[in-house]
Amino acid sequence: MTPLEDQAPLTEDQTAAYLARIGAERPQAATAEALRDLHLRHLTAVPFENLSIHLGEDIVLTTQALYDKLVQRRRGGFCYELNGGFAALLTSLGYGVELLSARVFMPDGRLGPPYDHMALRVRTADDPGPWLADVGFGRHTHLPLRYADRADQRDPGGVFRITEAPEGDDLDVLQEDSPVFRLEQRPRELGDFEATCWWQRTSPKSHFTRSLTCSRLTGTGERVTLSGDRLLVTAADGARTERRIPEGELADAYREHFGMVLDRLPTRPVSHPE
Repeated sequence: MTPLEDQAPLTEDQTAAYLARIGAERPQAATAEALRDLHLRHLTAVPFENLSIHLGEDIVLTTQALYDKLVQRRRGGFCYELNGGFAALLTSLGYGVELLSARVFMPDGRLGPPYDHMALRVRTADDPGPWLADVGFGRHTHLPLRYADRADQRDPGGVFRITEAPEGDDLDVLQEDSPVFRLEQRPRELGDFEATCWWQRTSPKSHFTRSLTCSRLTGTGERVTLSGDRLLVTAADGARTERRIPEGELADAYREHFGMVLDRLPTRPVSHPE
């Protein structure tokens, strides 16, 4: 399949359905204000989740497959799916969108593999500078960041900064002065992420094969997360409550907190030796 087929545009009907999925009106123009609204609505409507890996479902990185999963099936996904779908929506609304590859910083400071994460560089009709949009990182920014701004940027999700990486022309994205991911500035195609996407969903070394998670930002600024059978609610100030959901109530929890109707529950991951 060619890159053009991978990223075939949404139809008018699909664009309308996607906007309805996130509870948004079609913006009159591709403005920065509209981008901020769409970004926040996507985060509150479409969960970050890796259930497909533990349901034995394939993950297909084409616009049509992502539309089917996120909109028609009302599911979520991880970065390639969420940002890939959001990129298709923004493009259909007249935004200039480029896919960017990033490598996530591990707790020990090492970087993950190439194409470890996908983010978006977005150009609007009313602002000279591009924006860094990212609806696929879980707990992160609520709103897009100014791509060219190297000062602290305050966001409801914390204080973020984009800095020049020590070598090359990459950029480091920091949250509260801690590095989150290293961003390449060269635009990529959706198909470029397929190999690492496959690794993320199959390798015993991948975080996603070792964990089962579904997480969504709420309209009040809280984040609700179902990790296995533990339901965690994190307030905007960082306060957290946690309770265990009985096995027989998990399907109801997915429906109540994430709007997802599952015909079967995902298999709990097992621990893998290093």
